[in-house]
Parts: sequence; structure tokens; C-alpha cells
Amino acid sequence: MSMSSADAGGPSAPLGREGPVPGRRRRLGALRRWLASAARRSPALARRHWLLTALLAAGLALRILAQIAYRPSLLFIDSTKYLLGAYPGNDPPGYGFALKPVLLVGNLDLVPAVQHLLGLAMAVTIYALLLRRGAPRWLSALATVPVLFDGYQLQIEQTVMPDVMFEVLIVAGLALLLWRPRPAPWMIVAGGLALGASATARQVGEILILPAAVYICLTFAGWRSRVRQTALLAGAFALPILFASFTNYVSIHRFSLAPYASGTIYGRMAGAADCQTLKLPSYERPLCPTAQQKKLGPDGLDHQAGSPIKAFQPPLGMSTPAVVRDFWHRVLLQQPLNVAGGIYRDTVKLFALTRDGHPGDTPISRWQFQPDYPLYPPYTAVESGILVFGTYTPDGVERTLGTGQQFGGANPVVVKPLATFLRGYQLRGGYTPGPLFTLTALAGLAGSVAALRRRVTPGQYAARACLLLLTAGAAVLLASDVFEFSWRYQLPALVTLPPAAALALTAALRRSRARPGEAAPPAQAGEAGRPGEHTRDRAAAG
Repeated sequence: MSMSSADAGGPSAPLGREGPVPGRRRRLGALRRWLASAARRSPALARRHWLLTALLAAGLALRILAQIAYRPSLLFIDSTKYLLGAYPGNDPPGYGFALKPVLLVGNLDLVPAVQHLLGLAMAVTIYALLLRRGAPRWLSALATVPVLFDGYQLQIEQTVMPDVMFEVLIVAGLALLLWRPRPAPWMIVAGGLALGASATARQVGEILILPAAVYICLTFAGWRSRVRQTALLAGAFALPILFASFTNYVSIHRFSLAPYASGTIYGRMAGAADCQTLKLPSYERPLCPTAQQKKLGPDGLDHQAGSPIKAFQPPLGMSTPAVVRDFWHRVLLQQPLNVAGGIYRDTVKLFALTRDGHPGDTPISRWQFQPDYPLYPPYTAVESGILVFGTYTPDGVERTLGTGQQFGGANPVVVKPLATFLRGYQLRGGYTPGPLFTLTALAGLAGSVAALRRRVTPGQYAARACLLLLTAGAAVLLASDVFEFSWRYQLPALVTLPPAAALALTAALRRSRARPGEAAPPAQAGEAGRPGEHTRDRAAAG
């Protein structure tokens, strides 16, 4: 029988260095002590932040009900894109990447469970960020109510769709940039990576580089410093986009986030076009919708069978994408006011008192809890009790792509009493009303004005954070409405507008409490990470 060198009296570990086993024991011991300490502190922490604790508990209860009511998860037409890789190139691949490790260790039940936990994590992050920027605990907790209790947020967390990933990356990126009055380089890099990665979930995330860059320029003084930090942000922002584009190049030989999604702007432009006055080549005339076809709305004009684009045949030697692109360029250049009017009418829908479907919009029922399990044949269907994923071939023939057995064998089950309760909750006031969005947007706008002042005043840093949250939310919402309106696309408002309003109120309270002519106070809890940091940031702000 052989013996190790230690057993045989050979040389042991050098003096002052522990071997692998003692070192592992030491680390495990430290972890156990940390967990025990955290457990001892938890009751006191919960009492101190009692309002958030109560809100989180209620939000968790709603999410547990949704998880039990619809199993294994809710599915939509587009879910096959992310689960089975259908229609490669139509959407960014980021959400598909994120699903793979989740499905590797679990099944379709695990996907909404993770997304529900991420919903709660967003609320905690928003709360911590607002406290960090000086907001009182009660106001910080109230700012989390929309994301915790909005029924449309709960529904999308239960659905295999990329929206929760999109929201989480926005919140993470903004929190990293705002955690200190002046972010450290590693925070700029990490924040840029998170915001850039949001574009791999939904391509409109590309717009977030603009408000983030403006914030960096306002935060740092001196053009060299601004250029250096903005370049750092832009480089980090571009990395996940380039990586996702490269994966598309490898798989479909197109270097782009979503190379086949460019045609989705056709619906917006065709719906706004006045074809009687529009100057077009004769071969583009078939792309003009009739008055009846315009009732399909932007989404229907892009996707439904009755749209002119579905029956269009390009001239010999020309491709459909090229002709469609030329068509909407002509609409935009010749009739920009028509296009702007269509976008405006969709943008203001967020601020309506009630959540109603409008003719031409994506049906709002898709984002509402239903008493039965929602199916969208042939994309999602049940055959002989088995969940089936399908699609149409280019010839219009239904084709099966896979079954639920590939993801753990779970088949759709609905607990009717819980589903009925969730539907009633959502439809009878369990959503963020439009007037509240109006108030938060106006408050955020007023609070952002203070961020543009060169002189540092009490509440200045809260105002700058308000500006970033407001402009990031507005940019994403407007960029979505440029293409089409959907209530699903309005969900980022939940994690941007209420926190922006809370910071605007915080800035106003600080200014009102300061004596006339008083400069910004020295380092304060919530506005500086270390002693003296606040003073350095005032100097950097000029």
C-alpha cells in the first residue's frame, strides 16, 4: 500500500502556508461565520426597513401565486425563437444565451421562477440606490411599488420572453453608474457592459448609450476626463453587442444583432403614409396599404397575412428588403409630420387612465392573465396532452419544431381559482395607472433641470441621478414607440420613472432645507461612498 509524503514523514506544507484542506476549511468557516452574522442581523435589518420588507413579502406572494397558477410557464408566439432558435436573426440572441444555463439545470418551471426573483431583486436594487442617493426610506420603498405589484410585470415574469432580462440589465447598468456621485472606472465599465448587454435582449437598448454618455459628461470636469471616461463607457457598451453580432455571423453569416429585423419599421411608415401625395416608383405602389389595411396598425402591417408586404413581389433583379427600405425612406423624407404624428399618438397611450386596447395595437390580451392556458397555434399548441412548438414553412405549411418534453416534459396546467384571481387583480386596478406615470415623468423632468446647473447645490447629485433615470426611460420608451406600440414595451417605465420622481423629490427636499446661499454640504450618507468623496466630486463637477 502506498502512502502520501505526509503519511511517510515526507515534507509538509511550508511554514506559514496552509495545505489545500486546511485552507478550504478556513474558507468554509469564514462563510459559515458570515452567514450566521447575516442571520443575526436580518431581523434588525427587516425592522429598520420594515416598509420595504412588507412590500417585498406581498410582491413575493403574488409571484408565488403566478408560479402555481400557470405551469410550467406562460409561452408566447416568440418564445420558440428563444427556446428552439426559430427564425435566427429576427431578434438579438442574448435572451437565448441566458436561457441555456437555466434550462441546463432545470426545466420550463425554473425560467419564470428565476425571472420572479429578478423582479424582486430589481426592487431591492432600486431601493438601495435611492437610499444611496439620499432619499428617505419611505420614499425609496414607495418607488418600488410599481415593479413589485404591476400585474403586467407579474405576467411578463411568468412568460418566456426577454423583457425581464432587458429590465434587469437596465437597472443594473444605471445602478452601477449612479452608485457613487462620480463612478469609478470599473463602475463605468461594468455599467457599460450591462447597458450594452440589454441590447442583446431587445435591440432598442442600443439607445441607452446616449443618456449614459450625457451623464458621464455632466459628472466629470475637463474635456480630457470626459473624453476618456466616455470612451471607456462606449467601449464596454459595444463589447456585448459585438459578441452577439459575431455569434450571428458564425451561425447565419450576418454580422448584426438582428439582421432580419430591419423590416419591422415598414408597419410604422406604411401606416403613416398618405399614398395619394407620396411620390413613389410604380413598382413600390403595391406596398401602399389601403384604408382597410391601415386598420391593421404597425404590428399587423409588419406581420399579418393581409399586409401588402406579405404579397409583394419585387421587380426582377431587386430584393424585397431593398425595395421596402427604399419605400419607408421615401415616406420618412416626404411625410415626416405624418410619421411623427403616429409616434406621438402611441407615446401618449402610456399616460391614459385605463389600460385599453386600441385598434391596430398589438392585442393587450396577450399581456394579461387568462382563465385558461393561452395558446397560439401552431407556435404553441397542445396535441394529445403534449405541449408542441411549431411554425409555418415559407410555403405556409405548419411544421413542428419541438415539444415540451425537450424541456423537462412539463405540459400546460392552469389552477383556475388562482388564474381567475390574478386576472381579476390585473384588470381591476392591479397596474400602474397612466396619471401616476404622468406625475412621475413631470416630477422627473422638473428634478432633472437642477442637474444642468453648473454650481453644485444641495441635492445636485440626486438631481443628476434623476436625469439619467428619466432620460434612459424616455429613450427606451420612445425608441420602442418609433416601431410600434405594445403594452409590453412600456414595462421599462416601471423601473425608471418612479425612481426618477423619488430622486427629484429628494433633490427638492434638500434644496428647501438648505439655507439661502448655502453650498453643498460635506459628505453625507447616501451621497458619498467614503469620507471626502463628496468634496472631490464637487471639485470635479466644477
